[in-house]
Amino acid sequence: MRLVTAGDHDVVLCSTPTGLYAVDAICTHALAFLDEGALHGHEIECPLHGARFDVRTGAVLKRPATEPLAIYAVAVDGTHLSVRVQ
Repeated sequence: MRLVTAGDHDVVLCSTPTGLYAVDAICTHALAFLDEGALHGHEIECPLHGARFDVRTGAVLKRPATEPLAIYAVAVDGTHLSVRVQ
């Protein structure tokens, strides 16, 4: 995982067995940077209270979070990576 800035958004890039994904950098439950947590396959875990999210969809997989994460499209062109934020 790596924290990056795309436009004016902080996002976490996640390298998984099926590709790269980008999600909002802040947990939806409490103010915690998700890049300081852990990545388990497609699940990102918040370092503060252990909430888990699917990086492919943003869906909450484990409470205490109840709101999904924003996800962003990632494109790779050779050595150039872009994240589309809206």
